[in-house]
Amino acid sequence: MKKIIYLIFMLAALFSCKQSATKKEQTAEKEGKVVVYQVFTRLFGNTNTNNKPWGTIEENGVGKFNDFTDKALSEIKDLGVTHVWYTGVPHHATCTDYTAFGITNDDPDVVKGRAGSPYAVKDYYQVDPDMAVDPNKRMEEFEDLVERTHQHNMKVIIDIVPNHVARYYKGLNNPEGIVDFGANDDTTLEYAKNNNFYYIQDGSFKVPEPLDNYKPLGGADHPLIDGEFEEVPAKWTGNGSRLAQPSHYDWYETVKVNYGVKPDGSFDFDILPSNYDIKDYKEHFAFWQGKNIPDSWNKFRDIALFWLDKGVDGFRFDMAEMVPVEFWSYLNSSIKMKNAEAFLLAEVYQPALYRDYIHKGKMDYLYDKVDLYDTIKHVMQGHGSTDNIAPIQHKYADIEHHLLHFLENHDEQRIASPEFAGDAKKGMPAMVVSATLSTSPTMIYFGQEVGEPGAEKAGFGAPTRTSIFDYIGVPHHQRWMNDGKFDGGQSTGDEKQLRAYYRTLLNFTINNEAMLGEYADIHAFNRENTPGYTNKVYSFVRWSENERVLVISNFSDAESYSFNLKVPADIAGKMLLSDKEYTMTDEFTGASLKLNVHDGVNIDIAPLQSYILSF
Repeated sequence: MKKIIYLIFMLAALFSCKQSATKKEQTAEKEGKVVVYQVFTRLFGNTNTNNKPWGTIEENGVGKFNDFTDKALSEIKDLGVTHVWYTGVPHHATCTDYTAFGITNDDPDVVKGRAGSPYAVKDYYQVDPDMAVDPNKRMEEFEDLVERTHQHNMKVIIDIVPNHVARYYKGLNNPEGIVDFGANDDTTLEYAKNNNFYYIQDGSFKVPEPLDNYKPLGGADHPLIDGEFEEVPAKWTGNGSRLAQPSHYDWYETVKVNYGVKPDGSFDFDILPSNYDIKDYKEHFAFWQGKNIPDSWNKFRDIALFWLDKGVDGFRFDMAEMVPVEFWSYLNSSIKMKNAEAFLLAEVYQPALYRDYIHKGKMDYLYDKVDLYDTIKHVMQGHGSTDNIAPIQHKYADIEHHLLHFLENHDEQRIASPEFAGDAKKGMPAMVVSATLSTSPTMIYFGQEVGEPGAEKAGFGAPTRTSIFDYIGVPHHQRWMNDGKFDGGQSTGDEKQLRAYYRTLLNFTINNEAMLGEYADIHAFNRENTPGYTNKVYSFVRWSENERVLVISNFSDAESYSFNLKVPADIAGKMLLSDKEYTMTDEFTGASLKLNVHDGVNIDIAPLQSYILSF
């Protein structure tokens, strides 16, 4: 009998080992957590520190594709980055004169800033000439950048802006058979299914009434500045304004693209059947075959496939919620048929639409701004409570992997700006929570890791955000860049420490398998049962088959806290924790703490400190 029991035990153990080995192999085969480094491409390599408001490219300088040297890319990779989002790559409207290269000048009356908005694209089949050492070879220089990035084992993301294009769109580099936006439109009609734009029949376009304190180019002389721009008939403006004279606060530098949505809001295309939220991209692709597709859909499909052929690995889609979800089903399934691993990130700000854009629109990821970012920002500013974080994670438990986390991007205020937190260190506990809370990707914005405050008066717009409209230097980032050495040689001690902190955090997230595992909140339990535990502290656990992690962050910049933190028995059971004592190691300091399931762990946490305790 003993022999039989022993045999059964050995067989069970062998089977268990095989299962465990298989799971480990599967985990190893998976890519780890994704970290996106968003870089505003024309600013990254600029070493010019002049920073004259409304300064020209000659006065303030500009970064180039070639500034992303092997050393620069190695340092970005070393930070813990898996994907680089090169913002502002497609050729957009600008006030810099490139007529020597066959490029038509743009009118400053309908350009924001001197360098221009990267979201007013004027030629989708070419890259921006600002970033080329030789503008005649600008596409080749970009292709070299893609290749260098891949050599450093990082993937490349660029922007596509389907909702709108530049007020003056002129494709000079169209592949054979490609026709410009609007070239075949019937401009006698406000709307037609295959028109690329909407037209205002009773008026010509008029430049917005200027604000009292605003003049194009800050009042500098320019032969095209006359308060006029010829557009007959006027087109709808990018944000949907149907006025021939939009407001200064409208997206007047752009025009709205027509996707077969009639002016009354009804659709002029097939609607996805109700069960298509559970179908994969191949079935979505098959659904659209043979359908009568609006012309704009095909134009953007061709654009996306063109950039995939250039080696681009994915896209960030601007203002995706302003374009119907059926279009995204069509576009994204077409992209995935060409590259099943393509990284598709969308800007959507209405939580009620999240699941449609993920499941029906076949997006991989959406910004988690309206809930998580806004909540954490409020806590960082000293107004909000950490009690509000866990309900967000619960609310989106079914789609948590698809909601990309961030604390900065080109649209948001810099953490260190007085209008946000006023101190980059206040972003440290927030970044720990943002980066470790879920399985979703983490994104940081270049300069965030050295505490860039966005304090420059660049020209168009106010400080707090690093300008995307003008030629400008980025001082904290420039000190780390150190005239192209990319070694932090001019960085302050605080800047070096902050970057080291981000490096530790981000590398942990991409290398610890628990970051792709399970999550449980322990904050609510400790708020109710633990003396000294406050709503300025937040804690949770993450675990996988081989890893267990306890995270605790103190958002207060003034108060230290001491308490005995508990892991509730039901959660300890899910984590397969036994009665024994566990030694936990803090990823930041290497310090050891002891956890007993019954007795908890004694925590002393300083202002703005976080523990990532692995065991």
